[in-house]
Amino acid sequence: MADRSLRGIRLGAQSLQSEEGVVFHERIQKTYVCTTCGRDTTLTFAADAEIPDTWECRTCGAEALLRIGDGTATVDHSNEKAARTHWDMLLERRTIPELEELLEERLALLRARRGDAKLSA
Repeated sequence: MADRSLRGIRLGAQSLQSEEGVVFHERIQKTYVCTTCGRDTTLTFAADAEIPDTWECRTCGAEALLRIGDGTATVDHSNEKAARTHWDMLLERRTIPELEELLEERLALLRARRGDAKLSA
């Protein structure tokens, strides 16, 4: 019986509430220009939201800068740290001679497992 009362209604597709009495928040649109491909991306923000100076380009994934008037915002990246790679973290724990020694041990283990003898020069 309960399933009959919902017959013909697309659940989740439409709201059963009316928009009567709803006050929408004031919005503004900002445009970002990609530094790589040059495409414009227009985004809608709440009027009182803090607008970021950069956004990721939807097309190429590069950095897009906020358009201000006829120009774009400038962003200072001088104080940002470079991302640490796996190699950087490895060098924090081991020295190059230690890494070479570990490599030789692992290669010897692999060669022994395959049955290969180490070729000497």
